[in-house]
Amino acid sequence: MEFFDTHMHIDDEKFDLDREETITKMYNSGVTKCINIGCDVESSKKSIEIASKHDFIYATCGIHPEVLPQDEEEMWKLISKIEELASLNKKVVAIGEIGLDYYWINDNKEMQKKAFQRQIEIANKLDLPVSIHTRDSIDDTISIIRNTKIKKSGVLHCCPFNPELVKQGLEAGLYIAFGGTCTFRSSKNAPKIVEMVPLDKMLIETDSPYLAPEPLRGTRNDSSNLKYVVEKLAELKNVEPQKIAQITYQNAQKLFFPV
Repeated sequence: MEFFDTHMHIDDEKFDLDREETITKMYNSGVTKCINIGCDVESSKKSIEIASKHDFIYATCGIHPEVLPQDEEEMWKLISKIEELASLNKKVVAIGEIGLDYYWINDNKEMQKKAFQRQIEIANKLDLPVSIHTRDSIDDTISIIRNTKIKKSGVLHCCPFNPELVKQGLEAGLYIAFGGTCTFRSSKNAPKIVEMVPLDKMLIETDSPYLAPEPLRGTRNDSSNLKYVVEKLAELKNVEPQKIAQITYQNAQKLFFPV
């Protein structure tokens, strides 16, 4: 089987001692395409650097809501830098990860919304899709994706298992990405959400080094673990794992490499 990891962070410091060995392991496990996600200017640069060294790795550029500066003027400068990076590099295939996160910081909600909407505008300008993060911010995320044009579609990354968010995301034409959390025994709502999402709107991801799937939960995650996600989705959809791998690969190709 071939796999397409649509969301990873191989630039993370947890890979500093064995990054190249891990990348080789990923490819040998059947991961023949993957996207490394930028979360700020520096990680976006690192994503581009890693992608430039490996044919099967691509990059995104974005400002994650958790790392927004307190000063709004500084925020706009960073977002302008993201636009510059994305516009100059052919291996950048999306703007992300962007979105809203009220879990850690919730006293800057208006700035988060402005940053989210501005980065969607940049994606529209550059004809790129978006990779969307949402945590403890479902109502505002729904409002933005319902009322903001997203020209080239995008993906709800590590989508919370919230039926209304998934419903609105699908209605907005977005893809839904499933990672290790769908395998967790504690994810009681996962089967319902997987049932809601049609096969042609499914993607797979790791969010590595985070969210390793069962039976490896709690360990450092990497793209070679995608097989566990595929197996769980196949079980819940009552299809063969090969079909999940093939369809999610085709979906990712369609989203990130439209003909």
